[in-house]
Amino acid sequence: MISTLFHTAIYDPLYNGLIFLVGIIPTHDVGLAVILLTIVVRFVLFPLSRRAIETQVAMKKVAPEVEKIKEQYKNNREEQGKAIFALYKERGVHPFASIGLLLAQLPVLFALYWIFAVGGLPEIHPNLLYSFVSPPPVVNMEFLGILNMAGHSLFLGVLAAAAQFAYTRLSMGPREKKSAVQGGSFSTDLARSFDLQARYMLPATFIVLSYFVPNAAMLYLVTSNMFMVGQELFSGRRF
Repeated sequence: MISTLFHTAIYDPLYNGLIFLVGIIPTHDVGLAVILLTIVVRFVLFPLSRRAIETQVAMKKVAPEVEKIKEQYKNNREEQGKAIFALYKERGVHPFASIGLLLAQLPVLFALYWIFAVGGLPEIHPNLLYSFVSPPPVVNMEFLGILNMAGHSLFLGVLAAAAQFAYTRLSMGPREKKSAVQGGSFSTDLARSFDLQARYMLPATFIVLSYFVPNAAMLYLVTSNMFMVGQELFSGRRF
């Protein structure tokens, strides 16, 4: 059931989209097709991206009130948490909106991994193609004649990590220094832990992934992260 749903809703559309793009690109460059496909996916996910950005802006607006609540209930973590979430509810802030965006991207990564690492390109499977998608005459796996999309590249891992770090810096701002008052707050420690993982652990994970994940999936991450950086810059944020 899950496998059928994954193929119907995620794998087959991405596979057909990729094959279609490879066919219309003059050089039949799979890497260029991945970049174009990523841009299409980002536009499809734009409603989730916009909501995540709106949430970040809203959370920054209520940040002073959150700090007052932390100070008021610094000796009562349970009441502190209740008061903060009550404030979020009152102001219509959805602190976990960005998680939906992340979860929406995971199936795309799995599909690209499956296409290139398990049983997909450069071999074409006509039985998976829609009636309006024709197999390209040739499949060029060398992105710009430099990187094989089925191989592995530390360079793409570093590039994906750098783009992710830039996006996190833009969306979350400079990291706040820990104060003596914040030291005993459970919610603050949790927030700082999340902040640390988002800024450093996630980018580092991309570097590790580059040793195991095909270049096509890493190129998707690079393009996707750069697209998000562009969104942040367009919305008026700066480092």
